[in-house]
Amino acid sequence: MFNKEEVMYKKTIYQVDAFTDQPFKGNPAGVMISDESITDEWMQNIAAEMNLSETAFIIPTGTDFRIRYFTPTNEVPLCGHATLASAHIIYELGIRKINETIIFKAKAGELKITKDSEWIVMNFPKYTLTRIDIPEDFRATIGFEPLETYSSIYNWIIAVAGIEDEIRKAEPAFADMAAKGIGLLMITAKSNSAENDFVVRCFAPCLGINEDPVTGSAHCALTPLWAEKLGKTEMDSLQVSKRTGKLKVKLIDDRVEIKGKAVTIFVAELKI
Repeated sequence: MFNKEEVMYKKTIYQVDAFTDQPFKGNPAGVMISDESITDEWMQNIAAEMNLSETAFIIPTGTDFRIRYFTPTNEVPLCGHATLASAHIIYELGIRKINETIIFKAKAGELKITKDSEWIVMNFPKYTLTRIDIPEDFRATIGFEPLETYSSIYNWIIAVAGIEDEIRKAEPAFADMAAKGIGLLMITAKSNSAENDFVVRCFAPCLGINEDPVTGSAHCALTPLWAEKLGKTEMDSLQVSKRTGKLKVKLIDDRVEIKGKAVTIFVAELKI
């Protein structure tokens, strides 16, 4: 039976591998359930201590939850894998039953989360895309010449490669990316495999994350991009980082549905 006082206020932190059903794959995220007393500085310090691409802080507010996301160096408005990890913990602890909806209120807007068998289903906003000129020295900085590039919200740049192999073999010069205006970069291509529709890698050196293992929020931009290119609204994405991650995505009007699985790796109790 879920004991609210025990879970909410024991200073318990969880580490969850998101967008995978296997330990040590996907993208690890920290998850902590707390209350209104926590400060921005405290959350940032915990995120730096965890040293994961994101740590999520969940604050119950009536029947819903506020959620905030911190990289080791910055707060970000939206994070897909940390949202997935947070929902996984809420369902796993029994705070919400598997047939109940979770509502997260993030800085990027309201997020509705449901369960579909083993999959967690997240409803996110669709990002707008604007075609732009290919940034100067892109090949020298990233390792290939894109067919086209786009800008999206939160300063993301999306580069489309001609073949999947260019995505897999890219070796970004992380120290140079911010100066070149591509410090937040998604690179993507049509997949060679019948099991996937497109592949992606994501880099965010200006947020202290050279390569993000799996990036759910990137699919707010990638889903409408590939829906138009492939002429379909439901797709499978493979993030081809070292850890790899699998996502199912669907474009629904101005929203993007993102499905993933998650595995709890450890539970720890803070001593401060």
